[in-house]
This record gives sequence, C-alpha cells and structure tokens, in this order.
Amino acid sequence: MPFEIKMPALSPTMEEGTLSKWLVKAGDKVSAGDIIAEIETDKATMEFEAVDEGIVTSIMIAEGAEGVKVGTVIATIQGEDDEAAPAAPAPKAEVAAALPAPPPAAQPAAVATPVATAPVADGNRIIASPLAKRLAEQRGIDLSTLTGTGPGGRIVKADVDGASDGAGLRQAQPERVVADTLPPTVRTEPVEVLASTAPKPAAQDSGIPHTAVKLSGMRKTIARRLTESKQTVPHIYLTVDIRLDALLKLRAELNAGLAARNVKLSVNDMLIKALGVALMQVPKCNVSFAGDTMLEYSRADISVAVSVPNGLITPIITDAGSKSISAVSTEMAALAAKAKDGKLQPHEYQGGTASLSNMGMMGIKQFEAVINPPQGMIMAIGAGEKRPYVV
Repeated sequence: MPFEIKMPALSPTMEEGTLSKWLVKAGDKVSAGDIIAEIETDKATMEFEAVDEGIVTSIMIAEGAEGVKVGTVIATIQGEDDEAAPAAPAPKAEVAAALPAPPPAAQPAAVATPVATAPVADGNRIIASPLAKRLAEQRGIDLSTLTGTGPGGRIVKADVDGASDGAGLRQAQPERVVADTLPPTVRTEPVEVLASTAPKPAAQDSGIPHTAVKLSGMRKTIARRLTESKQTVPHIYLTVDIRLDALLKLRAELNAGLAARNVKLSVNDMLIKALGVALMQVPKCNVSFAGDTMLEYSRADISVAVSVPNGLITPIITDAGSKSISAVSTEMAALAAKAKDGKLQPHEYQGGTASLSNMGMMGIKQFEAVINPPQGMIMAIGAGEKRPYVV
C-alpha cells in the first residue's frame, strides 16, 4: 500500500511553504535519506529527505506551487515489498491553483471614499472617471477643485495630471467620514469611521515601462517584520566613531599567526566577537521582550545579517563572547556560504539575543539598522576610512 508524503513543518512557525523543485519524478526509486524536493519557507530554501525507501507512484503537488499548507499530501511512495501500482503522471502547473484557498478575510465595513463621492457646491455629485478618482486619491487632490474636460464636464486622467502643484491638496490629517453620507442600503445607523481603515488602493499602471516582480516568501516576511518593528519598537540611535588603528594592527598580527591553519580573520569577525564580549559585560542590553516580561540572557548569541539573492537572513553565532576569534571566523564563513545557498537549518537562523549588520564593505559610512524583535538591540557598522586625527 502506498504511503503519503506530506508537506513538512521545517521550522516551528512554518504554516505553509512553496514547493520550489522536485528532484524525483513518478517511477523513480528512492531510499531513506535521499533528497527528493526543495521547499522554500519564509526564511530559506531547504532540502526535504525521504524517510523510507520505495518507488514514487505519484506527484500530487506541482513544482513551483505556492502556499502549500503543512500536512498537505505532496506525493505518494510505494514500498518495494508492496504490489507495484502504475505511476501517475506529474500534475500540470495548474494543479497549484487547485490547492484549498485560505478563507476570505473579513471585509471591513463599507466606507464612502471622500474623494470619489464628495458633493460639489450645487449638490450634484462629482462626475469623474474611475481612474481619475483613484489618481486623485493617491495624490491627495480634491476633485471639486478641478474642471473636467471630458464629455459632459467629466473629470478624466488628464485633468488630474494637469492639476497644479498643491491645488486641492487635502490636509495631512486623518479624515473622518460620517456614515450618514453612505447610501441607505449600506447605512444602518450613524457611525463615525476613520477613512484610514479603508483598504488601500492597488498600484495602478501609470504607463511607465516596468517589470512586475513577485515577492518571495522571504521578502514578504522581511517587509512585514521590519514594518512591525518600526511601528511597535521605540528606536533610539546612538552613533560613535572608533579609531581602527589598534584593531587593524591586531588583525594583521593574528592573521600572520593563523596563516598556517588557513584562517583569515575579517574585521567583521572581530566585531562579532567584540559585540559578544560587550553584551556579557553589559547584560542589560542582551535582552528580549516577551509581553510584560524582559528576558535577560547569560549568553550572547549574535544574529549576523547576510545578504542573499532572495533577501536577507541572519545566521547565528552562538556564544560569540566565549569563542575564539578563529572559531567565530570559521563558523561565520560556513554559515554565510550555507545562507547564500539557501541551506541553513532553522536552528542556525532562529533565535539570537542581539544582531549585527555591517554595510562597511559596500562603502556605506552610516546607516540606521532596524531592530529584529523580540531582540532589544542591533549594532550597525559603517565603512572605515582614513582621516586626520588630533591627539
């Protein structure tokens, strides 16, 4: 009897994933431990191994299918001792569309958009094309200040484009829409609703040549988490310039001694070690927040930002303060290589007590890194440069 292969939970928080690539096809023989697929989570692309041997009888989910829920049957394998069953052909790409769709989100209460429905002085409604209304709302232009050049005085896109700078701009404060302006079929009783709760309009095609790039799961997660961080974490920026002469001298001396072991320290390796030691000396910074509780750690696990083709990921140097710099360097090189290949395991990028982001190698002098919740701090490193210095 064939047994089912289900979409695995490759991390504690994974609920769905993308079946990036099949490495087997129907009819192939597999053994326990063979890599049969690559699955993209919101953090990395990971290999999925077979747990038993047999023959692949069917591929249930097409390669490239997105939003596959954990526990969904993705393939079936026939044990070698079982009666062979005819192999089913791989599904076409359209199978992805047949996946159970998530339940529709609750729709917000209907709100009259002021720009689209505001009455003019004589009591008549503004006559404007849907595109003109959307453009006016995006640009903050009051349609009642415009003169329509379309048929019957209709406001069209050209009228909005030709509006003078600052003409009809609405005040930069939340508008309140009273439900008495809603149609009788929608309104049940007078209620005040913030216009900012209305769904944001989708990006419109402005006619400018462009390419639509679909966000990967990783980039969606990055965008969501960075937005949440800026909205919920009070960021306080402290900047200091540091003389690098002693650090560069020490690096040269250490590299000379480590040459026989084929280890070459980078400035970044030394800064990871320094941050780990500093957090041990100042434990009040080595914290994370959990509701009304603050967790103060006795070990410094440094999340190091690494740029990868699909976005950014933060492999972790555990106990960085206690490891030798050569150990930090070797481990960081291995983790960075795995990150760029999309082969990091969850325990290698989940957690961390503080973060470090270094853009100095790209010539960036200074930047304000965004804290990675629930951590309490992140250290941003800019480029070193030669300057005159007064002793």
